[in-house]
Amino acid sequence: MLVSAQSQAPGYNEAFADLCKIYWYPLYGFIRHRGYSPEDAEDLVQAFFLHLIEHKTLSRVDRSKGKFRSFLLASLQKFLSDEADRAHCLKRGGKAEFVHLDLEGAEHRYRLEPVDALTPEKIFDARWATALIGESMNRLKREYIAQGKAATFQALSAFLDPMNTKRLPSYEEVAAQLEVSVGALKTLIHRAAETVHCFCLGGGQPHRLRSRRC
Repeated sequence: MLVSAQSQAPGYNEAFADLCKIYWYPLYGFIRHRGYSPEDAEDLVQAFFLHLIEHKTLSRVDRSKGKFRSFLLASLQKFLSDEADRAHCLKRGGKAEFVHLDLEGAEHRYRLEPVDALTPEKIFDARWATALIGESMNRLKREYIAQGKAATFQALSAFLDPMNTKRLPSYEEVAAQLEVSVGALKTLIHRAAETVHCFCLGGGQPHRLRSRRC
């Protein structure tokens, strides 16, 4: 997705919009943590996305020199530190909606987050990881559905999601549900977990679900 968003080729806008939909909340949360109101934070996120497009910022991303997360956070910090640019962009982009932001849902999530001594950068990293894992799980789900294995994904998902706080079913329960042995179930979980891990590392979408090295 990042490669498509960098390319400026046909489909660039769609790829960039998809990227924004996945990662807008960590940016929004970082801005809110800096003391901005919900409305100002929403305007700034939209203006930042417009800034990335107009300055073709993503074309300068070199993944061999660091993580995309760090590049984007540094770009946002520079954007916020420039008072003149911010005022200018707010006038241009404050009422423009490049990507839909669920402000009410975002504020609900923001209020539920613990207040602690972590720096905004550390909190941003945690939010980014949550968004990345969520998108990786969604990609895996789409793969299973495409292969007619939606029920299998549903059964395995509890073992794959590190954010899951519900009681895990036993291996025996799930194996019986899928009509496989416990050993075969553990293999399915291991392969699916490897796929999620590779997605998180930026690996390409495999043609079939299997154990892979990234």
